Amino acid sequence: MRAAAFLLLALCLAPAPSWAAESKLQQQQAEARRDREALRERIAKLEKQIQSSEASRRDVTVVLKESETAISELDRRLEELAAESRQAKADLQDVQQRIGQQKKELGKRQQHLADQLRAQYAGGLSPWAALLSGDDPQDIARELGYLEYVARAQAEALRSVRSTLDELTRLQDEARRHEADLKKLAAETTQRREELQARQAERLAVLERIENELKQQRGEARSLARNEERLGKLVEQLDVAIAEEREAARKRAEEARRLAEERRKAEERRLAEERRKAEEQRRAEQEQLSEERRRAAEARRAEEARRAEQARQADLKRLQSIALPPELKGLPRPLPWPVRGEIQGRFGMERPEGGTWRGIVLRATEGTRVAVVAPGRVVYAGWLAGFGNLLIVDHGEKFLSVYAYNQSLLKQVGDTVRAGEVIATVGATGGQVEPGLYFEIRHEGKPVNPLLWLGGQ
Repeated sequence: MRAAAFLLLALCLAPAPSWAAESKLQQQQAEARRDREALRERIAKLEKQIQSSEASRRDVTVVLKESETAISELDRRLEELAAESRQAKADLQDVQQRIGQQKKELGKRQQHLADQLRAQYAGGLSPWAALLSGDDPQDIARELGYLEYVARAQAEALRSVRSTLDELTRLQDEARRHEADLKKLAAETTQRREELQARQAERLAVLERIENELKQQRGEARSLARNEERLGKLVEQLDVAIAEEREAARKRAEEARRLAEERRKAEERRLAEERRKAEEQRRAEQEQLSEERRRAAEARRAEEARRAEQARQADLKRLQSIALPPELKGLPRPLPWPVRGEIQGRFGMERPEGGTWRGIVLRATEGTRVAVVAPGRVVYAGWLAGFGNLLIVDHGEKFLSVYAYNQSLLKQVGDTVRAGEVIATVGATGGQVEPGLYFEIRHEGKPVNPLLWLGGQ
């Protein structure tokens, strides 16, 4: 572009006939204008593509719904599998403890039976020996009665040993079943984690693809805009060169009337100077008057802002000092924070995309546990455009708490929750770029400032 401009200026200064120089300049000017129009058409087309990409990024929330909902379900299943694994391990430990107790009891019963058999053998007691001994019949009867008692005791000991062995076999079978269940739970946990990682990678790929397309298109738009600007400057330079050439031709044609024209222009300059001075004086008076009005308006605005700030501070102190009316005690103050993090979006402030914040945004690491601020019942748990994975808890007295942008929802509709119980994990769903938790408190359907209920971090 610069080389073309220098070439055009050289053509303007060359001692060529004026009509020939002007014709070349007009031809180059027409070509430059055609190029600029083509660039403008390309820029307009690219702007439409960028608008389409922006719309695609907004619409990607619909595409992300399936992925982010699946991530939430997989994460909740992992929590269930972890709980089942802990229960299975506890059951296995209990069974193993009972096996050890049964083994000890079996050893005691076997030892007791062995002691009985050794005592009987050492004493030489036998029903046949008693019958063939030739002793007094009464003594024989007493020995036979004692032997019958010993036989019953030995039979009972044998039945106890058999029962203990059967219980030990049953417990060992139960232990093997628990070990098999643990292996199955571990395999399913591994499979679910792989599915979760795949879903997360799919979601990140969609977001990255749209961001890359927008970055490339915006870079191309900026480059085309710079080219269009350079062409516009070239056209302006050509306009100046053509005007200068025409002015030189006009001066050569009107050389004879130069002196008269100069006198006329001198008179016009004098009159213009007088008008300029009068205009400057009038403008100075208006500027002085405008400055006084501006200062008065600024003073009024400053006073109004000061009074508004005093009123806001007074309202805040009044809200903090007085007790809540009976109908608002569904959420007592102060409440615990659902998650610890930096506050970026504040209640009542302007949102970057338009409108005002109806809650607060707490920035936190993805996967951070989200705790419910008070006891209640889950009335909504699902995906909503603009909010991603969303969970709403009813606390009674027409109070609701809202938790959005979650990576996973760990509770379902109808679940009752205790204050401080984990209900979700922090995420960046619903088209968000950074992870965080969007938190609202509503009373009778209307949003209220959560910072008036939450305690200090």
